Amino acid sequence: MQRRDLLVIGGGPAGAATAIRAARGGASVTVFEKGAPGRDKVCGDGLTPRAVAALAELDISLDDAHRIDGLRMIAGSTRRELPWPERGRFPSHGAVWPRRRLDAHLIDAAAKAGAEIIHKTEAIPVLADGRVVGVEAGGRQWRSDLVVVAAGAPGAVARMLGAERIADEPFGLAIRTYVESPRHADRLLEASLAMRAPDGTPIPGYGWMFPAGDGTVNLGVGALSTMKGFRKLNLNKLCDLYRDLVAEEWEVGPYLERPRAWRLPMTAQKRHGTGWVAVGDAAGLINPMNGEGIDYGLESGMLAAELFLDDPASTPARYDAAVADRFDGFLRTGRRFSFLIGHPTLLRSGLRLAVGTQGMANLTLQVMGNLVDSETPGTAGRVLRLADRALAVADPVLRRTRAAA
Repeated sequence: MQRRDLLVIGGGPAGAATAIRAARGGASVTVFEKGAPGRDKVCGDGLTPRAVAALAELDISLDDAHRIDGLRMIAGSTRRELPWPERGRFPSHGAVWPRRRLDAHLIDAAAKAGAEIIHKTEAIPVLADGRVVGVEAGGRQWRSDLVVVAAGAPGAVARMLGAERIADEPFGLAIRTYVESPRHADRLLEASLAMRAPDGTPIPGYGWMFPAGDGTVNLGVGALSTMKGFRKLNLNKLCDLYRDLVAEEWEVGPYLERPRAWRLPMTAQKRHGTGWVAVGDAAGLINPMNGEGIDYGLESGMLAAELFLDDPASTPARYDAAVADRFDGFLRTGRRFSFLIGHPTLLRSGLRLAVGTQGMANLTLQVMGNLVDSETPGTAGRVLRLADRALAVADPVLRRTRAAA
C-alpha cells in the first residue's frame, strides 16, 4: 500500500489542473488515467476566454492552440459577428485546441510539477466506514487525505459515491467529427442556433464550426434533453444534415473520422463527501446553454487543490460551498432556461430575442462564452439575477408542460 497526499481519478483538464496546482504547492500527487498517453477526448475543442484565463493562471502556453477572437451567431437569416469583450475579468480572445493535444500538454505539465501519472489504469475509490480513504487501481491500493474525482461523465465511480446526475434535470448529447476546410484559420467560432432535427423539430442546441488552424475544423451538433422527441433523435443523421448545411460555404471535405457522440451531464446528486470531491464534468459543471465545461473544469480543479493545500480536512465542505457560490446560480438558471426553449414556440421567440438587437446579441455572447457568474457586474449580472427569479416562478409550469422526450 502506498501513501500520497492527494489522489486524482482522471487525467483530463480538471484532473490535470488539480494535480498541477497541488504538486506545485508541495503536495505528493498521483493521477490515474484509464486512457493511454495522448488519448483523445470527444469534445468541441473550443476554449472560451474564461478557459484561456484559467490556463494562464496555470502558466500554460497557448502557442500550440489556434487563437479565436469572437463568435459568429447564425439564426435563420440573421448573422452577427461578435468579438469577445475587450473589458472585463477575462482576456479578449479564446482558442481552439484539439483535446488530444490540450490534454497531453496539461498532463505533461502536471508531471513536470512533480505529480506521478499512471496511464491505462482505472482507479476505484476505497471506502471505510462511509469515508473515502484512497483508491484501488491495477491490483494495488493507495491511501491519501483526499481523493479528487475528475472522471468526466458519471460512471462506476459516480455510482459508488452517489454522484450520478439528477434524473429529472436536463442533460445534453453532442456529436463531432473533423473536416478539412480552406477556412481552417478563421478567427471566429461559428454557432448555428436555429437547428432542426431530420423530422423538422426545432432543436434547443446548436451546430458548430470551430476552426483549429491546422487544416481542419471541428464540426458538430449538440441538443438538450428537453426537446420534443429527444429519445428518437439520430445524432449521426443530424451531423450529416448540418454538414450539408455548411458544406458549400466552408468548402468542407469528407469526414476525417467517424463522428463520435458523448453525453453532457449538467448536474450531480453530490459533488463532495468525507474524503473526496468531484471536479469538472464529474461535478456536473457544464453550461446548459452551450455544453461547455473545460473552463469550469480548470477552475474547479484549481479551487480543490488550493483548499486542500490550506487545510485537507475541511476541503470537501469548503469546496462545495465555494462552487455553489461561484457557479450554482448561473447553472441553475441555464437548466431552467433549457426547459423554456424545449417548447418549440418559445424556442423560436427566444432565438429572435437572442440575436434581434446588438445589445441582446452581446449578452448572448457572454452567456455562450461562460463569461457570466455570481461575480459578474453590470447589465449582464443584473439580467442573470432577474432571469433566475423569473424562471424560478415559471419553472414548475415549464416542467409540467415539457414536450415528450
